[in-house]
Amino acid sequence: MNPTAAELVRLLTVNGETLAVAESLTGGLVAAEITAVPGASKVFRGSVTAYATELKHRLLGVDALLLAERGAVDAQVAVQMAAGVRKALGADWGIATTGVAGPDPQDGQPVGTVFVAVDGPLTDGSVSAGGGKVEALRLNGDRAEIRMESVRSVLALLLKVLTGEQTGNERTQDTERNGGF
Repeated sequence: MNPTAAELVRLLTVNGETLAVAESLTGGLVAAEITAVPGASKVFRGSVTAYATELKHRLLGVDALLLAERGAVDAQVAVQMAAGVRKALGADWGIATTGVAGPDPQDGQPVGTVFVAVDGPLTDGSVSAGGGKVEALRLNGDRAEIRMESVRSVLALLLKVLTGEQTGNERTQDTERNGGF
């Protein structure tokens, strides 16, 4: 079991929040890592694997003009995928992966170009979503290695966002209040 996925399930459970996943190059691997964690059904709403570019628009609401101009491998596309899956599946948090695992370049992007994104609930005083974060990655390795590193990276990004929302003391109190879970 993936320790980051386990920690995400724990934190989301403690916070009473839910998660949805939008995947392209990872083809369901992110959802598989999350659902391998016992208790994931308390927080995991579901996933959309939108491998085809037109499905990113049709199912996840990614702007068609953005897709036409920049292609599917783009930071803003990743952000819109995360926001779109969050909305489509009624989750508090949405995460997304898009990129090129190989063997060939795509949309003018070299193999190993990956974008991972998180979109989350509004926070006090913010104009945009509390998540709304994206990371650009340049990964090395074969297709399988790029895909697995993409999974690790999107889970790590969500964990960073979630743990940034609480101080250490608040996390300790939550853990104590919930019997160590």
